[in-house]
Formats: sequence, structure tokens, C-alpha cells
Amino acid sequence: MGAEPHIEWITSFNSAELTDTLLQQSKRCLLDLLGVAASATQTELPAIGRRYVLSQHAGEVPLLFTDGSASATGAALYGGWLIDALDAHDGHVLTKGHSGVAVLPALLSVAHSRNLSGREFLGYLLLGYEIATRAGIALHASACDYHTSGSWNALGATAIAGRVLGLSAAELNHALGIAEFYGPRSQMMRCIEYPTMLKDGSGWGAMAGVASAILAREGFTGAPALTVGRPELTRYWDDLGQHWRITEQYFKRFPVCYWAQPAVEALLSLADQLPSPAPVTSIVVETFHEARCLHVVSPANTEQAQYSLPWALAAALTRGTISVDSVTTDLANVEIHQLAARVVLTENDEFNQKFPAERWARVSLHLANGQILVSDNCQAKGHLQNPLSDRELQDKYQSLAEPVLGTRAQDIQLVVETLDTRPASDLLVLLGALN
Repeated sequence: MGAEPHIEWITSFNSAELTDTLLQQSKRCLLDLLGVAASATQTELPAIGRRYVLSQHAGEVPLLFTDGSASATGAALYGGWLIDALDAHDGHVLTKGHSGVAVLPALLSVAHSRNLSGREFLGYLLLGYEIATRAGIALHASACDYHTSGSWNALGATAIAGRVLGLSAAELNHALGIAEFYGPRSQMMRCIEYPTMLKDGSGWGAMAGVASAILAREGFTGAPALTVGRPELTRYWDDLGQHWRITEQYFKRFPVCYWAQPAVEALLSLADQLPSPAPVTSIVVETFHEARCLHVVSPANTEQAQYSLPWALAAALTRGTISVDSVTTDLANVEIHQLAARVVLTENDEFNQKFPAERWARVSLHLANGQILVSDNCQAKGHLQNPLSDRELQDKYQSLAEPVLGTRAQDIQLVVETLDTRPASDLLVLLGALN
């Protein structure tokens, strides 16, 4: 099984050749992911995940923001579960999913055993984004079903682990084939229709990716990865190292599914026009099909709240924003439940045609006095055409991390911002158990 040119690119990847612009984008992704991970420790899922990996994946790799350690595969699994527990992490429109949620835990799981520089750490994170994003785009172009992110971000996790562990091109070729075969080919719309802790499959993707690299190092063989080597899919790989997909990542403003956020932006754009008091009799949403599938009206847990468009709109109208409290402690708020029941979801053919490259929504607020307020067509903030600034991303990070980490949140931000001039260990020592 010969190695593809793309695999040779991975094995020869050199962080020293990266531009300052690319390193800065890697820092932005890293800081955002760490903020999400810190805040996600307050949800129910991590405690379950911790008990599982401590009992089933014994080892010496520290768990992210959590007491205890596990094997490399266990630490990757836990880290992916943790970040995925709060739907506030970055993504890519053409993958319809997320890379960082799996590739960062994969990197952390192998970085502790290597004396990496901070620049290498940032570079390997970028490497994982590139391979995962392209694998995701290629999978969606060739598979008959819409799969969760774990099915393709596993390949990004493998690329990182294989590069850090020093796999040869032939071994990495096998590792990517193993990861594609064993990665969770789970159906994404099932977790939209029935939101649970399964989320986006990224914990399993991170674990499968790291395990595949370790297995290949031991001589375990795998069939060629079709998303990497199939001839009709080479167009997704031919500009590897020239066009950087990490620069296309979107960053979420709110901790709910990104499909819900165009409608939230549309709703918030009307806030200044609302009279006071302003009893709302209904909120009518026009959006694309996938967003309309976020139909849970009265969520009973945080997973349902994060995948609920009615809840997101009701929370935003009640609080003026959507915070972590909106999808955790606010679940007992009767006013938000009552308002969510007044949301009407409809599809717009024009918006359907623009998905997934673009996500649009329009909102009409119907008031008790007979007035109807109609928004413009809106997209969510955070993508290339409507980006979050560095300051907005830093503020988001602090709002997520500081309540959990205290002063350590500021220490982590400083280290991330200067990581290209430090050893990676300066960051790793700050990512351990909460006090």
C-alpha cells in the first residue's frame, strides 16, 4: 500500500515554516477551545466520562481540567467528550461540523510524552485542522449519509498522533486507513432529532484517531483511507499546504448549535424596536431545513437545550443574549419555557439552497398590540464574512473560563498568546485538575 503525496506532506510537516498569520489563527482556535473545555466541566457529561476513562483506560496522561489520568486513548476520548459537552466550539461550514473538538484532545494526549516547543504544538494543532477539515469535506462529497464529525475528525487526530509519534509515511498511510474504518460513522441527524450525550461523535473520533496511530506503529494494517486517496476526491487535497482551511473556521458567539445562531442574530437585531412592555404572542422563524430540525420546545437537559432553536430564541429574548446559564441553570425558568412554546419554525427555499456554505434566517416578532416586527435576512457572527474580532474572542474566552478557572484563566491566555516563543510544557502545566 503506497503512500499518497498528501501523507508525505504530513510526515515532512515543519512548524518552523509557518507564517505568523497561521500561527495566530492556531492560537485563536486553541484559546477558544480551552475556554469551552473549562466551562464544559460544569455540565453533567464530564463526570460520567471521567469515571469511565479512569476505570477502563488506565494510564499516565493527565485529563484536561480534570483530576486523574488515563492512557493516551482515554485522555483523547475524555477531552473530546468534554469540549463537545458545550456546543460553543469552532467549526467549518463545508464539513457541517467540527475539527478542533477532536484534534486538540488528540494533541494533548501525545504531547505530554514529548518535549515539544510551543511553536511545534501550534503547528501540529494546525496540521490536525487541515487533515480533518479536508477529510470532512471529502466524506460529505462521497458518502450517502450525513455523518457526525467523529467520522472524519478522527483522521485529523491520527495525523497529529502519527506525526508526534514519528510514524513513517507507510505507517501513517495504514493509520489513516484504520481511523477511517474504525471512526464513528454515526448519523448526524439522529443526534439533532434526539439530542443526548452522544453529541457529535468527536470523543470517539479523537480516541479512534490516537488508537489508529498507536496500532499502526505496532504493525497493525489498514485499508487505504478513501477520503484521502480516492482519485475523484483528490481535488480536496491538491492544494494542501497552499490553501489553509484553518483560516476558514467559524467561531461561535453563543453556546448553542451554529444552525440556530442566524435566527438568534435576526431576533436580537429587533431588540431596539420592541416597545416596553412588549408581550410577544409568537416568534416566526424562516430558516433552512437543518435548523428547523432543531425543534425541541421544552428541553429537559443541557443537550436538548443546546440543540433547540425555540429555546435559543426564547433565552435570547428573555436575557438579551445566550450564556452558559441559558443552557444549564435556566432550564427551570418558566418564562423561557412559555416563550419557547410560541416559536413557529418554517423553511425558506432560498435559505435551503444556500446551505451549507451559507446559513440564513429571518425572524418575525408578533406582538400583542398587533404589531409585527420583521428582521432582515441574517447570518450568524463568527464566519469569514462576519467575523468575531480578537477582542470579542478573548472576551468570550474569559466569560467561559474565568468563572471556572479563576486567575488561571488569565495565565492560560498569556501563555497561549506567546506560545510560539515558549516550550509547550508552559501550557500543559496549566491544563490540569481544577482547584
